[in-house]
Amino acid sequence: MNTNSRQIVQKTLEFDSPLRIPRQVWVLPWAEKKYPETITQLHKQYPDDIVPSPALYKKPLKTKGDRYSPGPYVDEWGCQFSNPRDGIIGIVKQPLISKWEDLETFQPPEEILDLDQEQINAFCKNTDQFILAGTVTRPFERLQFIRTMEKTLTDLLEKPPELFELINQIHSLYCKEVEVWAQTDIDGISLMDDWGTQQGLIVNPEIFNQIFLPLYKDYADIASAHGKYVFMHSDGYITDIIQALIDAGIHALNSQLFCMDIPELGKKFRGKITFWGEMDRQELLVNGSKPDIEKAVYFVWNHLFQEGGVIAQCEFGLEAKPENIFHTFKAWDELSKTHITSF
Repeated sequence: MNTNSRQIVQKTLEFDSPLRIPRQVWVLPWAEKKYPETITQLHKQYPDDIVPSPALYKKPLKTKGDRYSPGPYVDEWGCQFSNPRDGIIGIVKQPLISKWEDLETFQPPEEILDLDQEQINAFCKNTDQFILAGTVTRPFERLQFIRTMEKTLTDLLEKPPELFELINQIHSLYCKEVEVWAQTDIDGISLMDDWGTQQGLIVNPEIFNQIFLPLYKDYADIASAHGKYVFMHSDGYITDIIQALIDAGIHALNSQLFCMDIPELGKKFRGKITFWGEMDRQELLVNGSKPDIEKAVYFVWNHLFQEGGVIAQCEFGLEAKPENIFHTFKAWDELSKTHITSF
């Protein structure tokens, strides 16, 4: 009987009657710094079935500062983030490419392709957890980091030729990055782009479908060629693009379910894609009661589970109550015992 984490996650993704709902908590640095002992107990009591591989490179990447500390941080692409608060990540205020002439000297960081595959494979070999790539592929957000969000949205409306030259450079490097990660022993590739506001998409769906969807399909095709699953995260209301993501080859989607109509999601997509969380981190995990959490967990399972297709994921982030995180996973485990199996 398949009982280890990797097999449980695989069965979930294949809608093949896993023994229980697999678990994963995303612990943000804010929570790590505020509740270190609680985090240790959480991982001990409810160990993750899905974990990222460490991002191991043969040479250090050219970054400056601490991503989650107040002040400036420069990432491996040269994008500078301004962070006002400890434990969270900041935003880009100064574009790396402020005018299109700057594109002539722009150099994507090829050093991210120089993985230490031997160490990554050793990490994968020494665990029975399901391993995701230790990096995320994010063309829409990367465009915003390079140009700022305001300039990017203007660019997408005006569509200057330089915009597509920049997207092609970003995409070319990401294809190579997905390829080198897919050649390791990890189980899945991670994509990440926030496409939604609280009530709708940030851009017209035509822009998404014409410009960005083909990029995701390329990444998924590369991953699939190596037998890897494809996981993706997007915040906000994204109902209008989920079918397109399924068609592109996305296996698991992390989204803000409670920004959308969960029964509608079930009617349209149950059995077609795995819902990789999440519980409502804006209200439920901050202010919810235990009965509220139990009701929400059952609601998600009742509408989205179909012999798999649901991962018990939630985020331990800003202002979330530790007891609510614990109770979320307790509720999922109790539901597994009652409705799935007597594990």
